[in-house]
Amino acid sequence: MPRLIAQPTRIASAGNKPKLIDEFVGRVNSGTEALSVAHMRSPGGWVEPGQTPEFDEYTVVLHGMLRVESKDGILEIRPGQAVVTNRGEWIRYSTPEPEGAEYIAICAPAFSPATVHRDQE
Repeated sequence: MPRLIAQPTRIASAGNKPKLIDEFVGRVNSGTEALSVAHMRSPGGWVEPGQTPEFDEYTVVLHGMLRVESKDGILEIRPGQAVVTNRGEWIRYSTPEPEGAEYIAICAPAFSPATVHRDQE
């Protein structure tokens, strides 16, 4: 039977500035381990520690620009564009432009603090 997700759960974020993470589907809000779906809003100048996650991440930018750094270079993802990052690959997300960014992130399997493996600061 279909199950309504009436509202997301706000998840704590990492980084130098507060970022809003609203999880609709995932380990916290729906008890789903296979994947997570979250609405993200990060302010201008936000940057998080690098990470080497144990999940693939699919991100669609709605507004602003999301920067994704990897060992192979830097990508700047704009509204209407998406980026796929692969598990086991080092990446770092940031929103360096003044307006920040709004985006949807899907992780498979679901995001977990235990499997993101953030760099030590």
